[in-house]
Amino acid sequence: MKQITMIDTTLCREDSAFSFKERIEIARHLERLNIDVIELPEITDPKTDVLFVRTVSPFVKHATLSVAAGSTMDSIENAAASLTAAAHGCIRIELPVSPVGMEYTCHKKPDKMLQWIAAAVAAAKEMCHDVEFCAVDATRAEPEFLTAAIAAAVEAGATRVAVCDSAAMLLPDDFAAFAEAVAQQADVPVSVRCDDKNGMACAQAILAVRHGVDGIKTAVDGTTAPLETVAAVIKDCGDKYGFTAGISQTELNRVVRQIAWITDNAKNARNAVTVSATDNIGIHLDTNDGQAEVMAAVASLGYDLSEEDQARVYEEFLRVAGKKTVGAKELEAIVASSALQVPATYKLVSYVINNGNILAASAQLTLEKEGKPMQGVCLGDGPIDAAFLAIDHIIGHHYELDDFQIQSVTEGKEAMGSALVKLRSGGKLYAGNGISTDIIGASIRAYLNAVNKIVYEEA
Repeated sequence: MKQITMIDTTLCREDSAFSFKERIEIARHLERLNIDVIELPEITDPKTDVLFVRTVSPFVKHATLSVAAGSTMDSIENAAASLTAAAHGCIRIELPVSPVGMEYTCHKKPDKMLQWIAAAVAAAKEMCHDVEFCAVDATRAEPEFLTAAIAAAVEAGATRVAVCDSAAMLLPDDFAAFAEAVAQQADVPVSVRCDDKNGMACAQAILAVRHGVDGIKTAVDGTTAPLETVAAVIKDCGDKYGFTAGISQTELNRVVRQIAWITDNAKNARNAVTVSATDNIGIHLDTNDGQAEVMAAVASLGYDLSEEDQARVYEEFLRVAGKKTVGAKELEAIVASSALQVPATYKLVSYVINNGNILAASAQLTLEKEGKPMQGVCLGDGPIDAAFLAIDHIIGHHYELDDFQIQSVTEGKEAMGSALVKLRSGGKLYAGNGISTDIIGASIRAYLNAVNKIVYEEA
């Protein structure tokens, strides 16, 4: 069974300006999905971009972090500097090999480009063991030149090679034949990146794998072969055609939706509160489902429960399922209200929220710990964001906000609002629930509920 190397290029999208937090979230989701290589764009701002790669490195332990370089020696040095904390790092030398690309992008003639490919790969090899040469616009290159370019890169130390159909000019069978010729000539693993503007990228990539290629470059909501489609083909057709991948199929749909939400909103106003896509998760449970099925659904939502909490959750599930079908929202609420119920280390005493269209949102909170009042005041991007930041200020710790949901549980003007907050600590998910006619109050209580669970378990 052939093992396909899954490479994701979502963070290299040119049409989205991801925030620092959004990039970390996407990388963390891809790591959870067991993607083999996470590609990052070229370092353009050494201060922020290098800091990002070093910050995300502890979250990425399985996947290889691949940073683009190649336009200058400085770009190669910046890529190497950013990867010092990565468990598995790779410098990716991305250079055009078509006549048009070489002339207008790099302003080099073919002979000079061959010299630069060799020099760039050799320089990267001195700083990083793993170096990939990525031949951009390879399908429009002169065949002899492409062969020479790949040979020069491998001779200079490239440990892997990628070829790109940047113009989407080849039909799947023709691209497979093209990729097969490259794979036969190269003495290193070969991957492909296909533009999907004609909707054929997945077919091109899968056929290329069947003809000797080792890896596929994918993306979520980008112009490259869609990750979800490629993974589905591997799942549905792999056994028959002899290929597989290490990607986590159980996490796939959820992770893709979460990343798609981030990419869709990357250019919108950002804050610390995100809206969940849980509604779309296909969970429909009733009293005919046993504890194993319910716990599998709980695991698909990201929770890792002890045996004691599993029993509590299933008992509450049976009570709710006796009245209605349990979907993702209901199951989230059951977990939040039933699992890991602990004494409150921090109790809410009071809160004052100021918000308007001509002033920044602020929150002043008073919490109580062991009978002692503790106060915090913070500004935020909205009242709920300000309240969460104030809690972080009081407890002296910031936990990663994995999800935040608000929904009405009753009708009318005095409707009760339910807030669900999911925080992540040490790789584990903790859910807190709060209910109030004041949705800000419900959100604060939900956040504190999750914090108290973390504090109790860590103690």
